[in-house]
Amino acid sequence: MDISLFDYNLSPELIAQFPARRRDASRLMVLDRASSETDIFPFRQILRYLKKGDALVVNTTKVFKARLFGHRATGAKVEIFLIRPVGTITNANKRGLAPWEAFVSPSRRVKEGERICFDSLNVLLERDLGGGKWLVVFKSKSQCEMIIRCFGHVPLPHYIRREDLPRDSRRYQTIFADKNKIGAVAAPTAGFHFTRSLLRAIEDRGVKIVKTCLHVGPGTFKPVKVGNIDDHVIDPEFADLPAKAAFSLNEIKAKGGDVFAVGSTTVRTLESAKITDGEVQPFTAMVDLYIKPGFKFRVVDRLITNFHLPKSSLLILVSAFAGRELILRTYEEAIRNRLRFYSYGDAMLIL
Repeated sequence: MDISLFDYNLSPELIAQFPARRRDASRLMVLDRASSETDIFPFRQILRYLKKGDALVVNTTKVFKARLFGHRATGAKVEIFLIRPVGTITNANKRGLAPWEAFVSPSRRVKEGERICFDSLNVLLERDLGGGKWLVVFKSKSQCEMIIRCFGHVPLPHYIRREDLPRDSRRYQTIFADKNKIGAVAAPTAGFHFTRSLLRAIEDRGVKIVKTCLHVGPGTFKPVKVGNIDDHVIDPEFADLPAKAAFSLNEIKAKGGDVFAVGSTTVRTLESAKITDGEVQPFTAMVDLYIKPGFKFRVVDRLITNFHLPKSSLLILVSAFAGRELILRTYEEAIRNRLRFYSYGDAMLIL
């Protein structure tokens, strides 16, 4: 399929620059795949679609302040956007240092062996990995944590045309983000709309909250630049589906309950799992599942998601779930109703 089939026009004024005043006060467009009908409600009314015996599956990853601004010895500003620690053994590991894969900008002006300064601290640009990526080496894990804490910025996506503010530290994060699961450089934004009181109401209804984890990488914003969508490659991301979560999913499925996935990252985690004798198996691994039209969903029954960029792998994913033409018609309706788009925007429930 040609990527032009996943395009639509959006006025910039509909791209949300700030979150809703209250998380659950954002709007929810409900799409029924069977009837093609839609409705729009305040998000908190999602309760009416969840029933006893269903599962609400969330991504518990926690975003860290991955964007660092330092300077060269000349005083020129340099941005280091951390992606992930390098887990394989490198010379840096052997020396007791803390190596990271990172984007460095401006990449063409810096050199291997150069140090980037953060006041009295500095990090080493050890190796150019190509494509703007570098192996960046901190002197220790504690130094890395200190630089992130003191100099890090919330990694807001490029379409939010402003600097991060103190409140973004709280709002560019879900309420179920786990302090023990720090590792995302982009948020699982479909989870933004849930409040603690809404989660309690959902649990009181007899719905099981199931926790998974996928550390969202910068590839979530990677545009599809190829003509044929089959030629696009998804960047690998760390995912974890614990045994407890797999057990709950299998129990719910066996009793006829529906699995509601909160966000595309949760979908990719669940659908990456092996199915053995009809049961979902737990796993911990790097995943690069590319979901496109023709994909057979084995675990997810319902999807809660935000509105995605044109010509993106996320729009392709929701098109695989609900059908490309139906999704594009629904997006047109969302635009007519002035719903807000992208990370801090409104939500969509696909039944």
